[in-house]
Amino acid sequence: MASLYPKKISGKTYWYLREMARVGGRPKMVSERYVGTAAEIEALLDARERQIMPDRTRHLAFGDVAATWGMLEDLGVAGIIDAAAGRGPAGLPLSPGTYLVLAALNRVVDPCSKRGLVDWWKRTAADRFTKIPAGALDHRRFWDAMHAVSLKDLEQVSQAIALRIVEAYELDCSSVALDMTNFATFIATTNGKAPIAQRGKAKQKRTDLRIVGLGLVVTRDGGIPLAWHAYPGDRPDVTQFPEMISQLRTRYEAITAACGQQPAEMTVVFDAGQNSQDNFTHLAATGLHYVGSVPSSDCPDLTALPASARTMVDQQRFGGLTAFDTRRVTYGAGRRTILTHSPELHESQAAGFDGTTLAKAGKKLDDLAATLARGKTRRGKDRVESEIATLTRKPWVRRVVTWQLSGEQPKDLRLTWGIDPQARTALEEELFGKHVLITDHDHWPAAEVIAAYRSQSEAEFSFRQLKDPRVVSFSPMHHWTEHNIRIHTFTCVLALQIAHLMRLKARRAGLHLSVRALLGKLAAIEETVLLYQGDRGRPRARRMTTERTGDQHKLYQIFELGKHAPRS
Repeated sequence: MASLYPKKISGKTYWYLREMARVGGRPKMVSERYVGTAAEIEALLDARERQIMPDRTRHLAFGDVAATWGMLEDLGVAGIIDAAAGRGPAGLPLSPGTYLVLAALNRVVDPCSKRGLVDWWKRTAADRFTKIPAGALDHRRFWDAMHAVSLKDLEQVSQAIALRIVEAYELDCSSVALDMTNFATFIATTNGKAPIAQRGKAKQKRTDLRIVGLGLVVTRDGGIPLAWHAYPGDRPDVTQFPEMISQLRTRYEAITAACGQQPAEMTVVFDAGQNSQDNFTHLAATGLHYVGSVPSSDCPDLTALPASARTMVDQQRFGGLTAFDTRRVTYGAGRRTILTHSPELHESQAAGFDGTTLAKAGKKLDDLAATLARGKTRRGKDRVESEIATLTRKPWVRRVVTWQLSGEQPKDLRLTWGIDPQARTALEEELFGKHVLITDHDHWPAAEVIAAYRSQSEAEFSFRQLKDPRVVSFSPMHHWTEHNIRIHTFTCVLALQIAHLMRLKARRAGLHLSVRALLGKLAAIEETVLLYQGDRGRPRARRMTTERTGDQHKLYQIFELGKHAPRS
């Protein structure tokens, strides 16, 4: 057993390392080594710590970047793009396909402008495992490469990527959901180089900005985008429906042909915003089936039916949801129509109407009544009545709110208002919790029609994801030419495809996570760089990943992060 032992020589203490052992049954010193004075021991310890402890460290993004890069690499996206667009202008460090892949990678994990790509790349460990230096991502080089990518190339590439995704992940394309939205731009009103950006009905309420419309068709399984269509923001969604349906039919035929399959029956799911007689005529001509909806307020004959007319659908799948299955003339033809009632939706709509819609209108009416009661207004009776009509313009509010404006002169005007309880009860019984679905699947059970319509939420979720400012974000978009806007849109849709494929891959492995939660857990797997500065030259670097906890262990295996992890 070794121990430190002091010796005093000429009043100074010196330390030795002695090793004791039993010899012949008695303890005996078998070795002794001189260690030094206390100051010398301290110097030795300091030197050892300097060898172990780095001079400084760096923390780099690894997990989310490596997982996304691996998905893009496995699908061969860069090669697909380069096959259509070519290698790009001479002198560029990367091909157009690689630039677009890197832009999509950025959109998935940490959206920023093209000008910010270099700084973002430096904060990741990607330069190590991709062998792409940060300088290659200069925004000017990116746009030089994009000049080689035409809009026709984008269409060809989008179809090829969709084919590759369906083949690689064996996606079920028999039922898809279609929806449309728009995104704000920051283009000046006088800019004539981007006809796609127009003022219209902005769904983000940015009426001061020009907007770009985007339509998506996504799979029912996983919400993977198969087709997309960008259009001028001043065009109503309903006018873009035929273009989306034609594109979808062409792409579906290409997918089945590439897979060596005969085209099966395909069902398109869409909401009431796409309804028109012309659109249903066009849909019938394509041979595609559909599940859609009609506003409940347009079907008073159905909503007036008593609850006893409805029957339980499938309690195990849909809880207390009931339905009434019939046929009626809708948009010029007899169609199967299903009235549904959901107790959960009923309760939610009642709470939202009373607690939000009606409460807001009531507060504004109270404020107006208080202003009039002070007798200080200069507005005439006609203007006040017009303002009251504006405050109660929503149909449900208009049905239940009663009001009376007395007086003729501005100073004498007085407002009284209230809620008609009978009208409120009638409104709830007639409309709350109800949906009216239409379909040409005459032989499907009602439960299957309802389940198909609910898959519409996958398309809606895709748009919510694109409006998430943290990950897989479409905005902000500061581009101001038609070509660059469409390049940006392609990049965002590609990012959405990859993000939803990552979610699907994790789900198939048993992890049910949202896109943000999934990327958050992956982002928490960082790469730490320990830097040791020698006497001269560049510091020696040692790399390692941070400790993994919980689901991170499984995600590390699912996305094969070990292929890109540091070896040292």
